[in-house]
Amino acid sequence: MSPDATQYFQPVFVHLYLKQYGEIMKTIGMLGGMSWESTVTYYEALNKGIKAALGGLHSAKICLHSVDFEEIKTLQHEGKWEETAAILANGAKSVEAGGADFLLICTNTMHQVAPQIAEQISIPILHIADATADVLKADGITKVGLLGTRFTMEQDFYKNRLIEHFGIDVVVPGEADRESVHTIIYDELCQGQIYTESRERYLAIIDLLHKRGAQAVILGCTEIGLLVQQRHTHVPLYDTTKLHADAAVAFALS
Repeated sequence: MSPDATQYFQPVFVHLYLKQYGEIMKTIGMLGGMSWESTVTYYEALNKGIKAALGGLHSAKICLHSVDFEEIKTLQHEGKWEETAAILANGAKSVEAGGADFLLICTNTMHQVAPQIAEQISIPILHIADATADVLKADGITKVGLLGTRFTMEQDFYKNRLIEHFGIDVVVPGEADRESVHTIIYDELCQGQIYTESRERYLAIIDLLHKRGAQAVILGCTEIGLLVQQRHTHVPLYDTTKLHADAAVAFALS
């Protein structure tokens, strides 16, 4: 079993279909900047995915709204989720007005307010937890570890979606380890800082989750993939940024 084994699309078949029936590509709406480092990864993955599917000089049709993450981060830590929802909903409306056919919220944590955003727009939101869970289910994963911000690991908006919608059991690190994971995300990864000692800390936490029965671990913050990749551990990793982008490419070409 490999976390890279399941693909959302087969490039050859997509290319033949479009060649026969004409090129139809949806415009991907991106709500980014949370942080901009991970939004860069999204942008690259989306364009590489479209190019792999269609060849030539094809690239993704994208409409991007990028927020000031300092403002969002401050409101997150003050527990002012409705204010973050208002900011992101306004961004989502601008993306829709710019011609997007569907929306990616390019962060795990801010799916906390996905329902409020959805109320303000008419285009669908491609949920990051759903994109991840689809691959977990296909790979036969029934118990998974979850790393992310403290909000993602401790609140129900993400964990319960996996449990209730997909029947996947979720385990999270202990309190001290949750604090370490959270702090490294905000103080280092969101600043573009990658440290070997932080990677070793994450890998130790991943090993502990595996020992607690997790068959695999979700990298449930879009920055974590900047620090930890599959080559660093024998425990299967599911990078939500990659899986979300893969799902978006498939949806854009559907």
